[in-house]
Amino acid sequence: MKKIFLYILAGSLCFSACKKDDEIETYKEPEDIAVQNSYDDQAIKKFMNDNYLDAQGNIKAFSTTDTSDDNEKKLIDLPYQTLPSGTIYIMRDGAQPTAAEGKTIGNSDMLTLMIRANAYLAGSTDGNVSFISSLTISNTINGSALPLVDPLYYYVKKSIRVAATTGVAQQRSYYEVEGFREAIQKFKAFNDLPSEHPYNLQGVIIVPSRAAFARDPHYPYNPQYSLRNYSMVFNFQVYGTKPRPADEILD
Repeated sequence: MKKIFLYILAGSLCFSACKKDDEIETYKEPEDIAVQNSYDDQAIKKFMNDNYLDAQGNIKAFSTTDTSDDNEKKLIDLPYQTLPSGTIYIMRDGAQPTAAEGKTIGNSDMLTLMIRANAYLAGSTDGNVSFISSLTISNTINGSALPLVDPLYYYVKKSIRVAATTGVAQQRSYYEVEGFREAIQKFKAFNDLPSEHPYNLQGVIIVPSRAAFARDPHYPYNPQYSLRNYSMVFNFQVYGTKPRPADEILD
C-alpha cells in the first residue's frame, strides 16, 4: 500500500513539474526589451483588475462562481502610486501605523517583514497579454508564519558581497530588487511588533521586470528557475526596522 502511495505521489510531482515546464515553454522572449516592458505593464493592469485585498490585506483573485467577493474593490480601483521606474504601490487604508508608532524606513535599514513575494512572467498568447507563469520567492504568511528578517532583495550586507567569488555577485544589483527598495521606503514600519503578532498587511508593491532584474544576472531566489523578464509582486507588513551596523554597509 505504501509503494502504491509513493508511486502516485511521484507521478503527481512529475505532472506538476511538467506543467510548470510546459507553461514556461509557451513563452518566447521578445528580442526588443521594450516589447517585454509593454507586456509587463499590460499584465500588471490585468492583474490589478483580477484581484482584490481581503480583510487581512491578502491579495485574492476574484471568483467566477462565488458571489461573496462581488462588492470587493479591484486593486486598480484602490488609490495607488506609480513611480518613475514603473513600480506601483498601494497603501491599504486603515492598515498603516499611527504617527506615534510609525518608524521611517532608512536606505540601509534592517527590516522585519511579514511578506508574500511572488514573481510573474508576462507574455502574449494569441494576442492576449497576461501573466503566464508564477514563482514563489518568499511566503511567511502561508509558510512559517514567522516574519522574515533582513531579506537580500531589500539590502545585501557587506559580508555577502565581500565573500562573493565573481565580480557580478559583488554588485548590489545582483541581489536587490530596485523597485521594491524604492517603494518600501514610501511606507512606515511598525514599532517592532512581536513575531507572534497577528498580521494585518499594509499594502502591495508591484515591480515590472525592468525595475527588478530585467535580463541581468541575479541571485537564485528560486533555484529551479531564472527570474529573467519576471515582474514581482510583494504583499507585506513591516513589523519593524532598525539601523544596520556600520560594518555591514558597503555602497
